[in-house]
Amino acid sequence: MESFRFETTLPVSHRSQVTVVGGGPAGVCAAIAAARSGVQTLLIESSNCLGGMATTGGVNPFMTCYDKDGGQMIIRGLFEEIVERLIARGGALHPGTVPAGEAFSSYIVVGHNHVTPFDPELLKVVLDEMCAQAGVQVLFHTSFVSPVLEGNRITGLIVSNKAGLQLIAADAVIDCTGDADVAFRSGVPCEMGDEASGRIQPATMFFRIGNVDLKKVDADIEANRDNFFRRNGINYRSFHWRVSEAREQGDWNLQRVSIGMFRGVREDEFFINTSRIMGVDGTNPVSVSEAEMEGRRQVQHIFAFLKKYVPGCENAVLMSTPAHVGIRETRHIRGDYVLTSSELLSGQIPDDCILLAANSVDVHGRFGPMSNEYVAIDGSCYGVPYRCLVPSGISNLLVAGRCVSADSEAAGAIRVMPPCMGMGQAAGAAAALALNSNVSMRDVNIHELQQALREQNVYLG
Repeated sequence: MESFRFETTLPVSHRSQVTVVGGGPAGVCAAIAAARSGVQTLLIESSNCLGGMATTGGVNPFMTCYDKDGGQMIIRGLFEEIVERLIARGGALHPGTVPAGEAFSSYIVVGHNHVTPFDPELLKVVLDEMCAQAGVQVLFHTSFVSPVLEGNRITGLIVSNKAGLQLIAADAVIDCTGDADVAFRSGVPCEMGDEASGRIQPATMFFRIGNVDLKKVDADIEANRDNFFRRNGINYRSFHWRVSEAREQGDWNLQRVSIGMFRGVREDEFFINTSRIMGVDGTNPVSVSEAEMEGRRQVQHIFAFLKKYVPGCENAVLMSTPAHVGIRETRHIRGDYVLTSSELLSGQIPDDCILLAANSVDVHGRFGPMSNEYVAIDGSCYGVPYRCLVPSGISNLLVAGRCVSADSEAAGAIRVMPPCMGMGQAAGAAAALALNSNVSMRDVNIHELQQALREQNVYLG
């Protein structure tokens, strides 16, 4: 690869105590938690809104925030506050009112009890308001370029926006990019997917449809409910009988056997999670660009199938495709501790727990493009340790979201949005505590952090 040396003097455009990079589910909660804890907070986001996969990615619903048996809501804190604000505007259904096995969960039972359907347009507004009320300064259309390092500390972030290249001076940084961009470019060791197997989970492009006849959709499911099964690592669930029919007629050429079809807040609205794009490197711009185009191609194919073969979708309209293809997995940092799937599945709760969750290990494409590995936990819930947010080598950096220090299978459980929000809130609270106590991120007093989180309505048992 050819190279070109580029040198310039950059203006310091902003100074902050905490800079959060990435305004997705983890980042927005990190920023709000830090600002509410009394530290000056700046949030940079490359798109035009907050919410990440919940808004620009089109992912819906929020997956479960309850314990395994569905008896108690255990992911609370800022996640619960966001949901309650949405409910007050008619923009969400409370997860406690949403049982498994219905249209809201694509008729899936295991691991899908108490999901949260929401309106992504209202979510954008709610997150704007919460950041403004907390005192978070938000910079949209601003992309992270490079850290400025002095020894083992990040002293600034080079960013790019319409004003050109600028420097943000920061006392502490929280990486919520999803891809560990800040950590990786700061020299933190990372694993790309599951390097032992050479596997990275496939990408998906969600899309939203409207004008669906819910009664007809439900009736077709109920007539075939006893025909849900799993064989050779493949789940034959919603409308697999319709997919088989379309394949026989030459109207289906995707390597998928079922339709993920999640009802939204309005009864005629569904979010479709079916496309599958294998071999995508979410850190490679060429690979992502190809995935965006392939995702849109698959959306058109799936939508045509829905209109022709699925009862209730005859008059459906395609309402939107997302601004960003859904990336399930890229880098996992190597931090002070690596969370493993065996710890999750056995329900272990560490002493430095900052989040309780019960989300199942969900690994797409493990046995080929048609397959899913979905393993429910044995216990009621498990804990995510603070040490997983602390990257090796950098003293004033935390990482939150799907790229925390975990093996690929464990990350397959905690990568979904409610746990990411919980990790983000913990990172924001920890960064504020570190600054106020004048200690490094890894030296934060865990008991003080846990107490602060409990005061923020985080449930830790």
